[in-house]
Amino acid sequence: MRKLLKDISLEVVRAIAPLSAVIIVLQFTMVKASPGDFLQFLISVLMMIIGMVLFLFGIEVGILPAGKNMGAGLVQRGNLWLIIAAAFLIGLVTTIAEPDVIILSRQAAEVSLGALTADSLKYIIGLSLAIFVAMAMARIIFGFRISYILAISYFIVIILAFFAPPGYISVAFDAGSATTGALTTPIVLALGIGLASVLAGRSAISDGFGLLGMGSLGPIIAIMIMGIISG
Repeated sequence: MRKLLKDISLEVVRAIAPLSAVIIVLQFTMVKASPGDFLQFLISVLMMIIGMVLFLFGIEVGILPAGKNMGAGLVQRGNLWLIIAAAFLIGLVTTIAEPDVIILSRQAAEVSLGALTADSLKYIIGLSLAIFVAMAMARIIFGFRISYILAISYFIVIILAFFAPPGYISVAFDAGSATTGALTTPIVLALGIGLASVLAGRSAISDGFGLLGMGSLGPIIAIMIMGIISG
């Protein structure tokens, strides 16, 4: 446990150090912000390091094992609809709580001057991702090829892009990437890997992965459809 905490701490420091170094160099060469603002930046960097270490540590010791156990436990129940419903619910609640989605929703609502609301956008993203995560779980169970589902989904995306307003297209693709954040990614991946690892004839690598790629298509399609309807 102590070794894991040390490894995560070193990983976080290595990840944040380059960005912090660039900002510090700019501060003394070009930007020259006030001492108070610069001190606030240094304090926030320290708080960010502590927060990310605790967050990633919690994911490693709690979220990932729980996701795998849920995936394996759902199979033992032997109820297909229960598995799909649980995948839908987990995809929904994790996406709504995803920090990236919350930030995107707030910023989109702010710049759209009321055309989009933060809550409606957040729940549309959550519901659409949950639907596609449930489809991804069904794909693992029935053994459908992911290439077919992705090809059809991207064909729909391309068609919708011709009709959706440009602003909604931009938000849609950003929403798709926002769903692959630090909270949704480990839970959904662990759930899929746990499900695939206990099903006969399924590979944890070829079947357990791809869920996020499928899930991120849901918000892209949903937001462009919303733009077409509201436009």
